[in-house]
Amino acid sequence: MEVAQHKMGFALTLFLSLLSVAYSVTDPNDLAIINEFKKGLENPELLDWPVNGNDPCGVPSWPHIICSGNKIQQIQVMGLGLKGSLPQNFNQLSKLTNLGLQRNEFSGKLPSFSGLSELRYVFLDFNKFDSIPLDFFNGLLSLEVLALDENPLNVTNGWSLPNELRNSAQLTNLTLVNCNLVGSLPEFLGNMSSLDVLLLSKNRLSGTIPGSFKDSELKMLWLNDQSGDGMSGSIDMVSTMKSLTSLWLHGNHFSGKIPKDIGNLTYLQDLNVNSNDLVGLIPESLANMSLGHLDLNNNHFMGPIPNFKATNVTFESNSFFQAKICAPEVIALLEFLDELNYPSKLVESWSGDNPCDGRWWGLSCDINQKVIVINLPKSNLSGTLSPSIAKLDSLTHIYLGSNNISGSIPSSWTSLKHLVLLDLSDNNLSLPLPKFTAQLKLILSGNSLLNSSPLRASPSQKKNTSLGASSYSPYSLTNKPSSSKSMLVIFVVPIVCFALLVSLAIPLYICIRRRSMDRQKGPTSLVVHPRDPSDSDRMVKIAIADETKESLSILTGSGSASGKYPVMEGGNLVISVQVLKNVTNNFAPENELGRGGFGVVYKGELDDGTKIAVKRMEAGVISSKALDEFRSEISVLSKVRHRNLVSLLGYSAEGSERILVYEHMPQGALSKHLFQWKSLNLEPLSWKRRLNIALDVARGLEYLHTLAHQCYIHRDLKPSNILLTDDFRAKVSDFGLVKLAPDGEKNSVVTRLAGTFGYLAPEYAITGKITTKTDVFSFGVVLMELLTGWMALDEDRPNESQYLVSWFWNIKSSKEKLLAAIDPALDVKQESTFESIYTVAELAGHCTAREPGQRPDMSHAVNVLGPLVEKWKPLEEDTDDDCGIDYSLPLNQMVKGWQESEGEDLSCIDLEDTKGSIPARPTGFAESFTSIDGR
Repeated sequence: MEVAQHKMGFALTLFLSLLSVAYSVTDPNDLAIINEFKKGLENPELLDWPVNGNDPCGVPSWPHIICSGNKIQQIQVMGLGLKGSLPQNFNQLSKLTNLGLQRNEFSGKLPSFSGLSELRYVFLDFNKFDSIPLDFFNGLLSLEVLALDENPLNVTNGWSLPNELRNSAQLTNLTLVNCNLVGSLPEFLGNMSSLDVLLLSKNRLSGTIPGSFKDSELKMLWLNDQSGDGMSGSIDMVSTMKSLTSLWLHGNHFSGKIPKDIGNLTYLQDLNVNSNDLVGLIPESLANMSLGHLDLNNNHFMGPIPNFKATNVTFESNSFFQAKICAPEVIALLEFLDELNYPSKLVESWSGDNPCDGRWWGLSCDINQKVIVINLPKSNLSGTLSPSIAKLDSLTHIYLGSNNISGSIPSSWTSLKHLVLLDLSDNNLSLPLPKFTAQLKLILSGNSLLNSSPLRASPSQKKNTSLGASSYSPYSLTNKPSSSKSMLVIFVVPIVCFALLVSLAIPLYICIRRRSMDRQKGPTSLVVHPRDPSDSDRMVKIAIADETKESLSILTGSGSASGKYPVMEGGNLVISVQVLKNVTNNFAPENELGRGGFGVVYKGELDDGTKIAVKRMEAGVISSKALDEFRSEISVLSKVRHRNLVSLLGYSAEGSERILVYEHMPQGALSKHLFQWKSLNLEPLSWKRRLNIALDVARGLEYLHTLAHQCYIHRDLKPSNILLTDDFRAKVSDFGLVKLAPDGEKNSVVTRLAGTFGYLAPEYAITGKITTKTDVFSFGVVLMELLTGWMALDEDRPNESQYLVSWFWNIKSSKEKLLAAIDPALDVKQESTFESIYTVAELAGHCTAREPGQRPDMSHAVNVLGPLVEKWKPLEEDTDDDCGIDYSLPLNQMVKGWQESEGEDLSCIDLEDTKGSIPARPTGFAESFTSIDGR
């Protein structure tokens, strides 16, 4: 009996076990998708999944996977360092509720999540997904949290949130920081009542905050640092969002005033409006808020600095008064501005605490430093008139005609006892009209609301009120007699006609003159080539580049032309391919200096000992783009010459060969001395040498931007394009991407994207628009590399420091962090070295500012770096240096003594100084010209 029971129990246990296994086997469709997920990874071993496993929902369960029955419910692989792409049928995991793929290196196209109706939490942030499908958000009815931050989605054109997202009615957290969102802020987001957190920083959003955000229950709203034009408009809307705890609006173009009722945001702890166009007085309600952090820097705030109750508050780079107590007149004028909505012209000039210092546009004062005239006609003023003007009791004249001022004239203005003229013509003023004294001349013509309504005024006022044409003073804006217009025509018309004739005659004369000069021009470049041993005729060849005909004639020894070839630039030195083959030992591998996108660079030495670098375009890269860069290099370097730009000695364009010949730079590229010095067994660059290199590069760019005959933008400044001489002086090279900027930095040039990521200015990478400030940004990155020894972009570094610029900006303000970041190869001990490092770090920060207008010119960089390098000190007194001249004698005796000794003692003449008078090689002769070739 016991045996039978034992067998029955065993059988039951076995049956239940088999039954359990049968019901826990993973759904075949889910298993296929999870296996495809594994196959798409470059490093699946990091998952620690069974090699031959086929049951992630079985016993034991697979790491990082949570199932419900036989369906996969969660995948959690945060921060494992996984690389690869996701299967495009990912949305067939029909019971998926929680997906955590954040902080890995997933790449490629995001699969559609369409139809995942049970999906609640999606964490895809801090990966490398490069595109997102249009139907990604369809049917996500249960979605509560979505994070797509820090993914390079649709880099070129960007992407927008589709209307389908509004169906995710339970969405609480939406974080899309730095993932290329474009366009305006979607209206429907303001209507999502469940939304608590909306973080959209560092995208390309534009436009205003939609009206739908009024009374929103959002707790966190980040709209900061939008690229391009950024967001704009008023921020009045935010004062109605009473649940806010964190509001980041910095790095945009929001304008207007901080709303007076912002104090209603009683939960707010963090407010950042840095770097906007906000204006006006700080509301008292904001000053009284007990915020944890308040950043008001870089706006146009005015008036007295309030006593802020915030724990941590900054308000630099505004127009606050310096004096602790502000004069009532100044406060009155700012309140006047406030009612007129702070017109930009007045905001810019009405700064400081003395309206009589000459800077306050439109104001005049008397000898007692009292404002007596407000003269602002045709100033594009809008808004209403402020009663505070009554506090300026010395006013005699107010000219506010031809604006767009509305409302009524404040009754308090009747107290201005010295006021004799008030011109408010051509506005939109309305009744009631105050009762002014008889001495006041009141001009109200052109106010339609006043003209269409009966006036209620005293007899004295009626006598002095002009509702029609009137003329009172030079400031009057009423009609002038017709005779004035006739006189104007009589004088102006002949002058205009004469100016028109002159403007036509001058260009015609210049054109005729140029044609005459062109006819007189001869060949502009002649190059004698060594004989090619392979030629059967053994004749000398001469290349003549004619600038007027833009052609190249190849003449044989008999003087006959053997062919015509286009000339890239008239007047350039053309060097035969045979010469370059000879000096490089037929482009031998042992003479190779380096390789780049253009081709291979070889070293060579001409017969006269000149060392050259020969850049030969490889046949495989000859394309229209490569030929454009070839022509650009010749075009630019034939027109610019500077000691900090690599010199082009010549070029060759024979047959399929495209070769550029430069001066040889013995120490090679800066990049190998910064990043490869250990592997190449080189000495690390000292701080002094790095400063010299920075100054040399700055001078080279300054010349390109402002000192050359035209303005050039390099577009590809980086350490590999900075070459070093024997004594480690730097020269900028590689001008294949240079663009001509006719108006310098005034107007941007739109061009295709080129250059190197890590050095590209943000506005260029996003819009394709460049100015000289594009180069300034790249120069700032190079300064950071000189300071840290780190490359601009290195994916092997931790996530937060992969992009050098953003990491450097986070640490540069802390001296401790900055010193810790300095290249360990530098021997930083002296206090003067610390000071120069801080100066260079500050310059690097300014050069890499987000907005081009906030970056300095290269001339400023030269002025900053120059004193750090060129600290001149007088030499010790040496009596032999004066050649026997006694400087204590009177001038006539000193000159006589110098004349007598001139022919006797030549010891003070340095023969090195005479080299400049030795004639250079005649223009056009080939570097390898020999006596045999000249027969």
